[in-house]
Order: sequence, then C-alpha cells, then structure tokens
Amino acid sequence: MLCQILTVFLAATLCAQAPAGNWPAWRGPDGTGISPETSLPVHWTATQNIRWKVPLAEPCNSTPIVWGDQVFLTQGLDGGKRRALIAINRLTGEVLWQQEVICDVEETAHRQNPSCSASPVTDGNVVYANFASGGILACRLDGKRLWLRDLGPVLSRWGNGGSPVIHDNLLIVFHGPGQPSILYGLDCSTGKTMWTSQEASINSPVFGSWSTPVIVRTGNRQEMIMPLPGEKIGGPGWFKGYDPTSGKTLWQVDGLGNEVYAMPIVGVAGRIIVGVSGHNGPTMAIRAGGSGNATETHRLWTTENKNPQRVGSGIIYDGHLFLADANGVLQCLQADTGDVIYRERLAGNLWGSVLLADRRLYISNLEGDTFVVKASAEFELIAKNSIDEPTYAALAPAHGDLFLRTHQHLYCIGGGN
Repeated sequence: MLCQILTVFLAATLCAQAPAGNWPAWRGPDGTGISPETSLPVHWTATQNIRWKVPLAEPCNSTPIVWGDQVFLTQGLDGGKRRALIAINRLTGEVLWQQEVICDVEETAHRQNPSCSASPVTDGNVVYANFASGGILACRLDGKRLWLRDLGPVLSRWGNGGSPVIHDNLLIVFHGPGQPSILYGLDCSTGKTMWTSQEASINSPVFGSWSTPVIVRTGNRQEMIMPLPGEKIGGPGWFKGYDPTSGKTLWQVDGLGNEVYAMPIVGVAGRIIVGVSGHNGPTMAIRAGGSGNATETHRLWTTENKNPQRVGSGIIYDGHLFLADANGVLQCLQADTGDVIYRERLAGNLWGSVLLADRRLYISNLEGDTFVVKASAEFELIAKNSIDEPTYAALAPAHGDLFLRTHQHLYCIGGGN
C-alpha cells in the first residue's frame, strides 16, 4: 500500500549533513518557531537544491516534524475516511512505515482546511498524532502502534487544527473547536485521561480556537497558555493560563477576538506573549504569571483598530514582533508596545507561519512561494523561492535542511546558501 500512496523521487545526490538539530513539534521544541540552525538553505526552486521529494496522496495542511533520521507527517486519505501517520527516512526520502486509523465520522470542514491539519509531536521515543474525530494515535518510532484513544467527534464547520503538546508524561490535546471543546491531559504511556478542562463551545464558523497551547516558565512555575474565543459570539476572547500538570485554570486575560488560528507568540524567556485573532480581530500582548482575571495587571497592549486576516503564527526576535498578514503583507512591530515599524507587501496570500533561523525570516504563501527576509527593523528581502504548488504548511528546519510540505509533495531542501 505504501508504494501506491507515496513514491520517492531522488532529485539530488545527498551531501554531508549539517550539525544535528531536531524539530520535534509544531513550531519547534519550545513552541517559538525559532531554530538554532545556521546553515539552512536560502535559495531553491522546484528542481534546484532539492535533495528529494515525495508525492502525497491528497492535500493536507499539517507541518512535518523531524527526529534523528526520521521525518513524521500526518496525511488524510480517501477524503479523511482514513488518516495516516507516516515515517520517512530523512536522508533518502524512503517511506519507512505508515499507520492508519479509520474515521467513520462525517466531519465538516472548510475547503481550505482538509482533515489531518494537526502536526504530530514526539519525545524521541513515541510519536503522537491528533486525528480529531479519528482519535489520538501513539506509535513507537519503529512504527509499532501503542494505543489509540477515541475522544469523540469534532464537528466544527471549519474543521480543526490544534496540534498536541508534550509536558513531562502528559500529552495535552485541545479537542475542538465546536461542541464540545475540551482540553485533555492524557497519560503519554496509556492515553488515559489525567485531567480535562471544559471550554466554551459554539458550533459556528466565526467562533473557536484552531490554535495550539504553549508552555512557558514564569517565576517558579510552568504555565500552559491557550488562546480561546470567550463565551459568546461578539464578546471578548481571551488568553487562559493553566497548570499543565493538573489542568487547573490559573488566570485569564481578556482582549482577543472570537476566532484564533495562530499559536501564541512567545518572546525571550516568556516575558511577552502575543495573541493574534483571525478575521479582523485584535492583536494582544500579555505577560504570564497572573492570578484570576489579570486583564488590568497583565495585558501589555492591544490593537484598537481592525487588523487584516491572520492565520499563521509570528515571531518575536530582538524586541521586534513579525507578523504575516493573509493579504500578503509582512509587518514588523515593536514587541513591547505594538507600534508599527514597517509594513511591506510580499506577494500572494500569506498563511504559513513564520520561521526564524540565523537572523532570517522564512514565510510561505498559498501560491507556493517562500520569502526569506532579514529579521531586523529595516526590511530587506533576501530571496523569493518558488515551488508553484499550493502550500499551507510551515517550513520545518532540521539537520541543515528544510522540509516543505505542499498539497502535492513533501520536499527536502538542502544546499542553496
């Protein structure tokens, strides 16, 4: 079956690998989208500086993750009736194994958000995939299935998107949006529920969170931070902070909109955390560490004006907040005040989340272009790289290469510095 679904095309001879660096989760090991890699490719095309590419069975939006010599990605099949976790050899592009689950729930979804939008996550021993109505799947890195946990249907009209997060021996999953919407803390070894947090839920395409929680340390404790749509359409959305071990709510800061797609954007040491609303909603910066409703004490700033549509997650670097607007504009803001430093139009529709590596920003648009921009207060376009295939996923950096998922292929991009 594997050879029917994925066939490998080697496009270049493999060369010596750069210093090792795993990318084990959506937005990287700490959820910031910042990579320590210093030798990533800058220039490529659909045929140049491509180590290998793997055809994919159907369009899918999830970003791959990388651990050691394996690349893992989720893939919808038969229009989402089957959902797969696939392991690929990082060096050659060979498919190593594939585990599938059956989903007999007739999910609804936006046409631009097909099934399996959530990225997998791994701790280096087990890899986990959130298949929404298809359940949560845990496999060893050699492909042995360990457990499958059914959490019930996800019936949001625009599908789902939140990726799982690992904290100690807990797998944290947002099972939503729509009714119900529940945060779960599952035992990594068994899938058993260790805690839950019931969140407000409305079956509406203009209400919900498609985001992924992030865990930060503040003071002497760790906090899990999640953007949520509030309690009612037209009311305020908010950030909530939880104890990731127990799921207990610690604090809440109001000021987000009713739709949130982006993951919280974390600054240095978690001192600034920015939430970005979708569909013209506000952008808000907070600091963690509050208690109760901490809006007055822990909200740093929020935009009063309506913002462009934003889907991808941004970056905080060197005191600057970089945001990609869906209308093709890259913005640089002062992270501690929200003041705009520049707005520069790139091209197309920017949905891909921003990656930072070696003082460079990498941002992809839906049309298949990836822009490389200097990460500074002065705009400088370094490169525009075109694959010319629909691209909704973000880039994953690892071991000196970039892994780019389009609706048609998974590319391993190397060289081109």
